[in-house]
Amino acid sequence: MTAPVRMYCTGTCPYCQMAERLLQARGVAAIEKIRVDLEPARRVEMVELTGQRTVPQIYVGAIHVGGYDELAALDDAGELDGLLQGGG
Repeated sequence: MTAPVRMYCTGTCPYCQMAERLLQARGVAAIEKIRVDLEPARRVEMVELTGQRTVPQIYVGAIHVGGYDELAALDDAGELDGLLQGGG
């Protein structure tokens, strides 16, 4: 079982789509997607929580990973699987 994953995203963001594919490839079955393009108040929430204005903004459990580049860097370093298994 993997840690819960939450991703602030938009419907047309290619980095959001790449993040989703990478997470699925690592065994994440469900991603809570928060569509900031459909719910502007959630974009405000995202900026307040992360200090970032760009999507995706990804959380694994309670840990803010960052965007796609940070997610891919964790994967390249061999650290993503441990994080997803709750070893954060």
